[in-house]
Amino acid sequence: MATDPTAVPRRTRLVRRLVREAARLIAAVGLALDSYLHAHLADRYDLVSADISQGTLFRIEAGFAAAAAVLILLWRRWPAELFAWSVAAGGLTLLLIYRYADIGAWGPFPDMYEPIWYGDKVFTVVVEAVAVVATSYLLVTSFLMWSKRGRPRRRGRRRAHAAGGRRV
Repeated sequence: MATDPTAVPRRTRLVRRLVREAARLIAAVGLALDSYLHAHLADRYDLVSADISQGTLFRIEAGFAAAAAVLILLWRRWPAELFAWSVAAGGLTLLLIYRYADIGAWGPFPDMYEPIWYGDKVFTVVVEAVAVVATSYLLVTSFLMWSKRGRPRRRGRRRAHAAGGRRV
Protein backbone atom coordinates (compact mmCIF):
# COMPACT_ATOMS: atom_id res chain seq x y z
CA MET A 1 0.00 0.00 0.00
CA ALA A 2 1.68 3.20 -1.17
CA THR A 3 1.19 6.45 0.66
CA ASP A 4 1.87 9.94 -0.56
CA PRO A 5 4.99 11.21 1.28
CA THR A 6 3.89 14.82 0.78
CA ALA A 7 0.42 14.30 2.29
CA VAL A 8 -0.20 16.09 5.57
CA PRO A 9 -1.34 13.73 8.33
CA ARG A 10 -4.95 14.10 9.40
CA ARG A 11 -3.92 15.05 12.95
CA THR A 12 -1.72 17.89 11.67
CA ARG A 13 -4.56 19.23 9.54
CA LEU A 14 -6.85 19.15 12.58
CA VAL A 15 -4.33 21.05 14.72
CA ARG A 16 -3.85 23.67 12.00
CA ARG A 17 -7.60 24.10 11.69
CA LEU A 18 -8.03 24.46 15.45
CA VAL A 19 -5.23 27.05 15.66
CA ARG A 20 -6.79 29.02 12.80
CA GLU A 21 -10.18 28.93 14.50
CA ALA A 22 -8.62 30.07 17.78
CA ALA A 23 -6.88 32.94 15.95
CA ARG A 24 -10.18 33.85 14.29
CA LEU A 25 -11.94 33.92 17.66
CA ILE A 26 -9.14 35.94 19.31
CA ALA A 27 -9.23 38.46 16.45
CA ALA A 28 -13.01 38.77 16.69
CA VAL A 29 -12.89 39.31 20.46
CA GLY A 30 -10.14 41.90 20.08
CA LEU A 31 -12.12 43.75 17.43
CA ALA A 32 -15.32 43.56 19.47
CA LEU A 33 -13.54 45.03 22.51
CA ASP A 34 -12.02 47.71 20.28
CA SER A 35 -15.50 48.54 19.03
CA TYR A 36 -16.90 48.75 22.55
CA LEU A 37 -14.07 50.96 23.79
CA HIS A 38 -14.36 53.41 20.90
CA ALA A 39 -18.14 53.62 21.26
CA HIS A 40 -17.78 54.05 25.02
CA LEU A 41 -15.22 56.86 24.70
CA ALA A 42 -16.83 58.69 21.75
CA ASP A 43 -18.93 61.14 23.78
CA ARG A 44 -15.85 62.32 25.71
CA TYR A 45 -14.25 63.49 22.46
CA ASP A 46 -17.20 65.21 20.77
CA LEU A 47 -15.81 68.66 21.63
CA VAL A 48 -12.51 67.99 19.81
CA SER A 49 -13.50 68.93 16.30
CA ALA A 50 -12.66 70.60 13.02
CA ASP A 51 -15.13 69.76 10.24
CA ILE A 52 -15.64 66.38 11.88
CA SER A 53 -15.32 65.65 15.60
CA GLN A 54 -13.02 63.12 17.18
CA GLY A 55 -16.09 61.55 18.78
CA THR A 56 -17.56 60.95 15.34
CA LEU A 57 -14.30 59.36 14.23
CA PHE A 58 -14.45 57.12 17.31
CA ARG A 59 -17.98 56.07 16.36
CA ILE A 60 -16.84 55.30 12.80
CA GLU A 61 -13.96 53.20 14.19
CA ALA A 62 -16.42 51.40 16.48
CA GLY A 63 -18.64 50.57 13.51
CA PHE A 64 -15.75 49.32 11.38
CA ALA A 65 -14.38 47.21 14.24
CA ALA A 66 -17.81 45.68 14.92
CA ALA A 67 -18.31 44.91 11.23
CA ALA A 68 -14.83 43.36 11.03
CA ALA A 69 -15.51 41.19 14.10
CA VAL A 70 -18.74 39.86 12.62
CA LEU A 71 -17.26 39.46 9.15
CA ILE A 72 -14.23 37.51 10.32
CA LEU A 73 -16.48 35.06 12.17
CA LEU A 74 -19.08 34.58 9.44
CA TRP A 75 -17.11 34.86 6.19
CA ARG A 76 -14.02 32.68 6.44
CA ARG A 77 -12.17 34.13 3.45
CA TRP A 78 -9.05 36.23 3.03
CA PRO A 79 -10.92 39.46 2.12
CA ALA A 80 -12.60 39.38 5.55
CA GLU A 81 -9.24 38.73 7.20
CA LEU A 82 -7.66 41.59 5.25
CA PHE A 83 -10.46 43.97 6.22
CA ALA A 84 -10.16 42.96 9.89
CA TRP A 85 -6.37 43.39 9.77
CA SER A 86 -6.77 46.83 8.15
CA VAL A 87 -9.20 47.99 10.84
CA ALA A 88 -7.03 46.74 13.72
CA ALA A 89 -3.70 47.89 12.24
CA GLY A 90 -5.13 51.25 11.19
CA GLY A 91 -6.61 51.92 14.62
CA LEU A 92 -3.40 50.91 16.38
CA THR A 93 -1.24 52.98 14.04
CA LEU A 94 -3.33 56.11 14.45
CA LEU A 95 -3.51 55.69 18.22
CA LEU A 96 0.28 55.47 18.45
CA ILE A 97 0.84 58.34 16.01
CA TYR A 98 -1.49 60.65 17.92
CA ARG A 99 0.08 59.58 21.21
CA TYR A 100 3.66 60.39 20.19
CA ALA A 101 3.38 62.99 17.39
CA ASP A 102 1.53 66.29 17.33
CA ILE A 103 0.65 66.49 13.65
CA GLY A 104 -2.09 69.06 14.26
CA ALA A 105 -5.38 69.31 12.43
CA TRP A 106 -5.33 67.82 8.97
CA GLY A 107 -8.03 68.66 6.44
CA PRO A 108 -11.43 67.93 8.02
CA PHE A 109 -9.82 66.00 10.89
CA PRO A 110 -9.20 67.62 14.27
CA ASP A 111 -5.93 67.78 16.19
CA MET A 112 -6.12 64.50 18.13
CA TYR A 113 -2.74 64.70 19.85
CA GLU A 114 -3.05 63.25 23.35
CA PRO A 115 0.39 62.62 24.94
CA ILE A 116 -0.85 60.68 27.95
CA TRP A 117 -1.58 57.06 28.77
CA TYR A 118 -4.65 56.07 30.75
CA GLY A 119 -6.38 52.74 31.36
CA ASP A 120 -8.79 52.71 28.41
CA LYS A 121 -6.07 53.79 25.98
CA VAL A 122 -3.67 51.09 27.19
CA PHE A 123 -6.41 48.46 26.96
CA THR A 124 -7.24 49.63 23.43
CA VAL A 125 -3.60 49.31 22.39
CA VAL A 126 -3.50 45.77 23.78
CA VAL A 127 -6.70 44.55 22.11
CA GLU A 128 -5.79 46.15 18.78
CA ALA A 129 -2.28 44.64 18.90
CA VAL A 130 -3.73 41.21 19.69
CA ALA A 131 -6.18 41.58 16.79
CA VAL A 132 -3.32 42.60 14.46
CA VAL A 133 -1.27 39.54 15.43
CA ALA A 134 -4.24 37.16 15.09
CA THR A 135 -5.37 38.55 11.74
CA SER A 136 -1.77 38.57 10.47
CA TYR A 137 -1.57 34.86 11.28
CA LEU A 138 -4.85 34.26 9.46
CA LEU A 139 -3.67 36.17 6.40
CA VAL A 140 -0.32 34.38 6.24
CA THR A 141 -1.87 30.94 6.61
CA SER A 142 -4.58 31.79 4.07
CA PHE A 143 -1.90 32.81 1.59
CA LEU A 144 0.12 29.66 2.25
CA MET A 145 -2.92 27.42 1.81
CA TRP A 146 -3.93 29.28 -1.36
CA SER A 147 -0.44 29.07 -2.84
CA LYS A 148 -0.22 25.31 -2.19
CA ARG A 149 -3.58 24.71 -3.86
CA GLY A 150 -3.04 27.15 -6.71
CA ARG A 151 0.41 26.34 -8.03
CA PRO A 152 0.05 22.81 -9.41
CA ARG A 153 -3.07 23.65 -11.41
CA ARG A 154 -1.49 26.71 -12.97
CA ARG A 155 1.69 24.89 -13.97
CA GLY A 156 -0.33 22.13 -15.61
CA ARG A 157 -2.34 24.63 -17.64
CA ARG A 158 0.75 26.49 -18.79
CA ARG A 159 2.47 23.31 -19.93
CA ALA A 160 -0.58 22.16 -21.85
CA HIS A 161 -0.91 25.55 -23.49
CA ALA A 162 2.79 25.77 -24.35
CA ALA A 163 2.71 22.32 -25.97
CA GLY A 164 -0.12 23.29 -28.31
CA GLY A 165 -2.92 21.80 -26.24
CA ARG A 166 -1.20 18.51 -25.42
CA ARG A 167 -0.34 17.83 -21.80
CA VAL A 168 3.40 17.38 -21.29
